[in-house]
Amino acid sequence: MNRDKKVFDNILQTIGDTPLVRLNRVTASVPCPVYAKIEYGNPGNSIKDRMALKMLEVAEAEGKIKPGGTIIEGTSGNTGMGLAIAAILKGYKCIFTSTDKQSKEKFDILRAMGAEVIVCPTDVEPEDPRSYYSVSKRLAQEVPNSWYVNQYDNLANRLAHYESTGPEIWEQTEGKVTHVVVASGTGGTITGIGQYLKEKNPDIQMWAIDTYGSLLKKWHETGELDMNEVHSYISEGFGEDFLPQNYIREVIDRFEKVTDKDGAVMARRIAKEEGIFVGYSAGSVIAGLLQMKADLKPTDLVVVIFHDHGSRYVGKVYNDEWMRERGFLEA
Repeated sequence: MNRDKKVFDNILQTIGDTPLVRLNRVTASVPCPVYAKIEYGNPGNSIKDRMALKMLEVAEAEGKIKPGGTIIEGTSGNTGMGLAIAAILKGYKCIFTSTDKQSKEKFDILRAMGAEVIVCPTDVEPEDPRSYYSVSKRLAQEVPNSWYVNQYDNLANRLAHYESTGPEIWEQTEGKVTHVVVASGTGGTITGIGQYLKEKNPDIQMWAIDTYGSLLKKWHETGELDMNEVHSYISEGFGEDFLPQNYIREVIDRFEKVTDKDGAVMARRIAKEEGIFVGYSAGSVIAGLLQMKADLKPTDLVVVIFHDHGSRYVGKVYNDEWMRERGFLEA
């Protein structure tokens, strides 16, 4: 996207070139400057717009989807939104599967954008025929002229961030970035950004935020996929109970786990103290950064990814009753 351009032919041309904003209050105890990449500036209000469009463009180039076809994907909401926007402009239909732990607002938004949404149970194994992974795979076999996106193993996911997000961070920090902190799920964002930045400067550290209930941290540290690590959790949009193919272990320097409560409480702090209305994962990123701040020095420059907008979580993180029910908010 051309930064000098002020008028666009369609909404897809506005994806990317999101602002980098210095944080002042929630990171006051961090010894170096911390800047947030405000990804809700994308038209679908999340970083997933970048990879959704890229995956679709690659599928079109490879002939995997034909005019009038149907896009099928399992999504926690944000990837679906990016795909739905692209589908509207390109003339495709969308069927999305998701889990019942995701916020109702996400499903309402997807349906408002013309997508069909099928809600599946959260607490089943990925291989279970009821899981949102399994249902999306089955639909892709049953629906004629359909394309199964599979953002987890679709390497155009990380390519999007190698081509756009990574170069933007490098340019915006004038090459001074030393650490990037990302709440990691499919692995596309942290791996794509990391691949690009480490080509520029191999010393740049990529720190991934994980959640309790996910196996990613232990996999990174031991190479083992330990299903004993896996249990249900409340945090949305990151952590996994399997290993997506987008991950490259060597590109990530560290994983840090953050509790459901700490992520939710910090998201609310970011909104109240920085005036930036963010989603759950942004809270987890800052909570994780504060847990690791002892390893930073005054000469460092940290970039954190604020993945999506708080409007997706008004019935959850920003709802006092929901927070109190889970013990996240004092009575």
